[in-house]
Amino acid sequence: MRTWDDYKEHVKSIDKQSKKDMEATEELAAIVSAIIEKRNSMGLSQRDLADLCGIPQSSVARIETYKTTPNLNTLIKMMAPLGLKLVVSVI
Repeated sequence: MRTWDDYKEHVKSIDKQSKKDMEATEELAAIVSAIIEKRNSMGLSQRDLADLCGIPQSSVARIETYKTTPNLNTLIKMMAPLGLKLVVSVI
């Protein structure tokens, strides 16, 4: 395996559960990446975002570094002050 994408495809090919797990990880990573990108484009620090959404700065840091998986309520709290909205679609 040469790249991260190669590795992800390898993991997805192992079995159905591995594929589901990797896809869930990719979806969460996309959401967190959007939050980080928007926060940075607005010139906000992690502390600024934490103050705006009423959670500790340490929680923002753990979420942004993928050390913890946020619950839906926390994601919505973080996204609202950034003008982001979580959209659910049928696949």
